[in-house]
Amino acid sequence: MNDDTEAEKLGRILCVDDEPNILSSLRRLFRAKGYTVLTAPGGQEGLSLLESEEVDVIISDMRMPVMDGAVFLEHVRARWPDTIRLLLTGYADIQSIIEAINRGEIYRYITKPWDDNDIVLIVRQALERRHLEAEKRRLEALTQSQNEELKALNASLEEKVLARTKDLHIANEKLKNNFLTSIKVFSNVIEMRGGKLAGHSRRVADLARKIAARMGLDAREAQEIFIAGLLADIGKIGFSDDLLALPVNLMNGDQLGQFHKHTIRAEQLLMPLEDLQITARILRSQHEKYDGSGFPDGLKADQIPLGARILAIASDYDNLQLGVLTQRRVQAEEAQKLIMRGAGNRYDDEVVAAFKYVVMGIEEEEVFDDVEMVPGELQPGMVLSRDLLTHECVLLLPAEYALSERMIEKLVQYDTAHGSQLTVRIRRRR
Repeated sequence: MNDDTEAEKLGRILCVDDEPNILSSLRRLFRAKGYTVLTAPGGQEGLSLLESEEVDVIISDMRMPVMDGAVFLEHVRARWPDTIRLLLTGYADIQSIIEAINRGEIYRYITKPWDDNDIVLIVRQALERRHLEAEKRRLEALTQSQNEELKALNASLEEKVLARTKDLHIANEKLKNNFLTSIKVFSNVIEMRGGKLAGHSRRVADLARKIAARMGLDAREAQEIFIAGLLADIGKIGFSDDLLALPVNLMNGDQLGQFHKHTIRAEQLLMPLEDLQITARILRSQHEKYDGSGFPDGLKADQIPLGARILAIASDYDNLQLGVLTQRRVQAEEAQKLIMRGAGNRYDDEVVAAFKYVVMGIEEEEVFDDVEMVPGELQPGMVLSRDLLTHECVLLLPAEYALSERMIEKLVQYDTAHGSQLTVRIRRRR
């Protein structure tokens, strides 16, 4: 395979900017990584080029004469909706960025000057997303085609049709379960930047889910809060190592300004993912205070999503012990007292009460057995005591997952199809 063919396989990138030096820098950067790079000095030229060239990703500057980036990307969205759109901006005009997001439905925006490693990673992720969407469309088209074939089959083929449909259903469930595993992997990215953060997101997520369960939230709501806990710090992905390691109470004005934007950045990162819109709202509001003195929107009391009120306590409790909020690390007992002292101003009284119940170990007074069951013995409301894995060590469901009737049916179907007799570990009160 020659170099051109290999570059086509990696992906085709169109860079649009009225500054030749910017286009030259982008061309040099991405060609060195093996991509095919096309350039255009303006929006109109970019549209003309797209008439004859197929591209996977577009990187467009915001400020350009005649046609700015928002208008250009709006045209691209209308005519080539499958092309991933990235916005390159060199000034802090949030209103223009919002306009570009709304009109052009951009995947991400990148600020100038950019970090080469960051922009290459963003483009790689964008291409992966495009390839996944293409594969999803292919699978959907295949499923639709198969459904049409099924309508024409003779009744004698009904059992075979049901078997094939069941296989497709199980495959889709595997994809959904792999989604949670991907979230866990993604949450580890920020933790790799600093040793003291190791395990932080998982601890926050676990505590948040326990508080949610104590407050009577259903399994779906608790799972959304759990995912928000895993991704609580994802908006800090662009922080420098120095800023990431600096306790909040030692930050100066500029540093606090960057820190205060991380919740908005987290929301923007999750904006393209429809299944994570509730999570995105929780992340945006995780630093709101119950008395209205928080950021970024100054929400108060019940205006703050309940998931964000829960996440605030879970996150602060762990951060106090890590030295993220203050230079001095505190012991768990002192951190508990600080959380409880904030009831009614920093935190919701009801959430603090649930937190106190969980962290004071009251629930440990109840004794639980770790019971081994097969899927046919499961009942709605049962909670997994361990991760549920296939024989190939693929994660089906995480520990602490509360089973619903629908999920039990799916586990029974999976078990029957594979003849594997899944072993499920359940936490059951004595």
